[in-house]
Amino acid sequence: MSLAEAADARKARLLALKKRRDGDGAVEEPIIKHRTFDPESRGLKKHSAQDDIVMEDTVEKKVDGLAEQIIAEDAERRAQELDLFNIAPKRANWDLKRDMEKKLAKLDRETQQAIHTLIRQRLAAEKGQSDDLVGAMNAQETARQQEASDSEDED
Repeated sequence: MSLAEAADARKARLLALKKRRDGDGAVEEPIIKHRTFDPESRGLKKHSAQDDIVMEDTVEKKVDGLAEQIIAEDAERRAQELDLFNIAPKRANWDLKRDMEKKLAKLDRETQQAIHTLIRQRLAAEKGQSDDLVGAMNAQETARQQEASDSEDED
């Protein structure tokens, strides 16, 4: 059996099944089932007053007058005297101080360390035990001046 013969046999079986299902091969006009279709006039149904549903609660009815009410309340608020002391904070820079506290604490620690280092260097320079070159030179200069003053006192 070739493919063409198998296709023709299948088509014949399908047509036979379709005729059996439809009922002896009688072709009927399809029934249109739509809510808006009127089978008597074969057109669209005409809507009557009974079909219309009146909705009591709609969004438009609920919001009606709301805009005017809001505008009136806004105008009333603007009409009242504005108290600036209630709006402004007691200190103008309180938020800046709050945000900068962590950074300033770190800088304060570093500043204190730098001050202590400078004090140690000065004390070491006075004693002549400085590690830095400038401090050592200053210590030598002070030592020379003291020797010179000592030698003048002896004369």
